Amino acid sequence: MEKLQREVRFLKAYSLILTTVLVAFFFMAFRTDFGKQRFQEIDVERINVVEKDGTLKMVIANGERQHPGMAEGKELAPRKRQPGLIFFNSAGDECGGLVYDADKKDGAGMVYSVDQYRNDQIMQLQYMQDLEGSKARTYGLKIWDRPDDFTLTRQNQVHDSLTALKDEKVYNEVMKQLVSEGKYGTERLFVGRTWKDEVGLFIRDSKGKVRIKIYVDKQNQTKIETFDEQGKPVTK
Repeated sequence: MEKLQREVRFLKAYSLILTTVLVAFFFMAFRTDFGKQRFQEIDVERINVVEKDGTLKMVIANGERQHPGMAEGKELAPRKRQPGLIFFNSAGDECGGLVYDADKKDGAGMVYSVDQYRNDQIMQLQYMQDLEGSKARTYGLKIWDRPDDFTLTRQNQVHDSLTALKDEKVYNEVMKQLVSEGKYGTERLFVGRTWKDEVGLFIRDSKGKVRIKIYVDKQNQTKIETFDEQGKPVTK
């Protein structure tokens, strides 16, 4: 009888301990704040940095799992992107990033972009190189002008509408017109090395036409060139 009582007490104690452990694991499984953690090394394909309310602020990812982008709180359609960092503002827009990669088909490159509010990039620190053929490369700082009334969301709407027409000729004509009007941005300045091995300052007007070039060419000759609105050299 005494042996039976000991076994019953043991089973009660065992049951109590097991129940306590299970309850602890249950609450830990639903815990969202684990405090500060430290890891010596981790392997990961993607990290989402979010605010306490879940607002996405930054994504670090490989190419396969890279975020497609976001405009006005809506995620863009899936697309191929390079690995790196993508930044998002509190308004729900992608606002810049740092991407990089290298392969024989597309060459090597790294680009740090700053995006205009609810639009595409207006400034880039970039490096690009052909890994085959001439092995040419370019790198430097480039800036663009972009309109306020033709946001990234509007660009996507126009693209979808034109695509739905299934008329390649109309699509190309409309896109050519929009590009000529600067709706998709106009390059204004480049400081760095060009594909032609020219190192210097290159300034364009509001229509994207080159107006001033101050550079040293591949023969180490110093050049200062100005052009009119038609692209013709201005002689003084």
